[in-house]
Amino acid sequence: MREIIPNLWFDGRAEEAAEVYASLFENGRIGRVTRYGKAGFEIHGQPEGRVMTVELTLADRTFIALNGGPFFKFTPAISFLVACRTKAEVAALWEALNAGGTTMMELGEYPFSELYGWTVDRFGLSWQVMSTAGRETAQKIVPTLMYSGAVCGRAEEAVRAYAAIFGGSAVGDILRYGADEAPDREGTIKHVDFALEGRRYAAMDSARVGDVPFNEAVSLMIECETQAEIDLFWAKLGHGGDPAAQQCGWLKDRFGVSWQVSPKILGEMLHDPDPARVERVTRAFLRMKKFDIAELIRAFA
Repeated sequence: MREIIPNLWFDGRAEEAAEVYASLFENGRIGRVTRYGKAGFEIHGQPEGRVMTVELTLADRTFIALNGGPFFKFTPAISFLVACRTKAEVAALWEALNAGGTTMMELGEYPFSELYGWTVDRFGLSWQVMSTAGRETAQKIVPTLMYSGAVCGRAEEAVRAYAAIFGGSAVGDILRYGADEAPDREGTIKHVDFALEGRRYAAMDSARVGDVPFNEAVSLMIECETQAEIDLFWAKLGHGGDPAAQQCGWLKDRFGVSWQVSPKILGEMLHDPDPARVERVTRAFLRMKKFDIAELIRAFA
């Protein structure tokens, strides 16, 4: 199974956020770091030598924190649900994540959990922390997509579209809004679990929150081995999306969710010890919308 990696866009605080998050989760650790070269100003106006990306592992998931500048801000459209076995674990994680942040749903008892809360942390990222009352879960952190505004009511369409694109996919039981749950429309999705590439995700529609858009602040990165894979994911995810949002391997699908379709070899190139090679590859991919592996290899060489 390939990994779909959540990519988090920060304005100069990627290293700080990564260190905080890594300290809070079991098996949390910092991985590879990339820095901007001379082409940094051309990418996001970043000076040469500044940290560009930080890879980190939180529990059982890989994330990438990016210093991308002030262009995009996190919204609760994509949040990260953390399943905790005990109320004590929920309380400790809540205290750390909610400190200096903004509460969206107060920590307390709800029909679906003995202890649950939803917060926007001090970096702007949204977390849902929930007790499972001792039940084991196959996955600690579950990315959760909320469809609102113009795409409210399209969560099921989106989930089924993603499941048709990726391997290791499954759509779980769907909990739907009833007739007495206005402003949400009867029959739309209150909650659904689904799997892509063997990993769990969740989705929901919400008319109550108004228009909370997806944007590039949280993107989902697909690492591809071959050009054929890049071509396939680019075509399928980009179908009906926003052509203006296509740049450097990034695209927006027709629901507004941002994806990165990236060759796995690019990460290896950007970690090469030869700065001249890194600079050539960087300048090459800056000219691209969909990545061209052969052209990247020529630039690297």
